[in-house]
Amino acid sequence: DAQSERQTSIYSPPFYSSPTGYKMRARLYLNGDRNAQGTHMSLFFVLMRGPNDAILKFPFNYKVTFCLYDQTPQQRHIIDSFRPDIRSNSFQRPRSEMNIANGIPKFFPLAMIQQDDNPYVRDDTMFIKVMVDFGNMSKTLLPYALSLNPGLPMHIQQLLIQQEAERKGQKQEHPQSQPMPINPPLASTQPPLSKESLETDLDEDNFNGQQDSP
Repeated sequence: DAQSERQTSIYSPPFYSSPTGYKMRARLYLNGDRNAQGTHMSLFFVLMRGPNDAILKFPFNYKVTFCLYDQTPQQRHIIDSFRPDIRSNSFQRPRSEMNIANGIPKFFPLAMIQQDDNPYVRDDTMFIKVMVDFGNMSKTLLPYALSLNPGLPMHIQQLLIQQEAERKGQKQEHPQSQPMPINPPLASTQPPLSKESLETDLDEDNFNGQQDSP
């Protein structure tokens, strides 16, 4: 349907950033949108009018991360993020049911999705996660956060992410120093001379010297 343009895009069900948070949804163009049509999947974020808007901060200015799950044990997920342009109407307080979608037009190459036995489509199903970052999560933490079991309650996932961030912070504050190698002293290949052997050598030298003299 996407290739024939009978249905160019599909929407996810609406969801909230928290029980009293922003209302949003994802929009996916399976065959790409505009300049990505026919080459990439396009993935967009849609801000929706919600019951909590009167007490929320606008324009919406939090980083949005998309993750296309690898459904095999390799977990080579496709992760990409964008930061909202707060001048765009897409991130102002919604006045209609939905704002204009905004996101990543060239999210994932179609050539990879169309490969047989690719790890991202199994049983005609893809899993895509949308994560809104309210805490300026570092890029090094993103793979860890997205590798967590999605079945865990959200507060447990947040606790694990916080613990991982603290662990990484402590590791940076107290890096393990690598000991410098110390070369051992060169070992002597000859045994030390004793007093007796030294005297014997001297006597032999004197004897040989007496024999050689006229």
